[in-house]
Amino acid sequence: MSKYVKGMEIETLRKEFSSVKDLVVLGVNKLTCEGNHSLRSSLRKKKINLRMVKNSFARKVFSELGINTGADSNYFTGMTMVAYGASSVSELCRELDGELQTSKNKVLYKETVKVKGAIVDGQSIAFDIALKMPTREEAIAKVAGQILAPAARVAQLITSPGATLAGQIKQIGEKSEESAA
Repeated sequence: MSKYVKGMEIETLRKEFSSVKDLVVLGVNKLTCEGNHSLRSSLRKKKINLRMVKNSFARKVFSELGINTGADSNYFTGMTMVAYGASSVSELCRELDGELQTSKNKVLYKETVKVKGAIVDGQSIAFDIALKMPTREEAIAKVAGQILAPAARVAQLITSPGATLAGQIKQIGEKSEESAA
């Protein structure tokens, strides 16, 4: 490959990954044409992109973009494919895990596609951790619930004595009706 072609390839990777901060790195070995097509088409429907990258180019571009994988990382060894494009790394990991583990075509990539890890906001983390991370919407809902929980508890404490008093008055009223009858 000439220097000019290498430069064009690196520039293409820079443009493609300039706005990407969350991605999953996959190792691919002996993936059949049918398996490749199946994986790409099912993920494309979910707006997830796959890109086969040359390891030396990916290391160079990612380090320039501030994506830290570490010098001794095994992310860029062997044949490497990068998945990106979902709204959050959690959603990306869930969709990839679902496709690789539970889809009807999982037999096609059972031994050929392995997850190497995830990169979140420029830092590498284990895929299992990224899989358990909440999506943006889930995180907002959790925070809102935690903010509203004390207010709901205070409202419950305020109305609780009134409800207890109303229940006791009702009981006394029912007893007096029974004794009058």
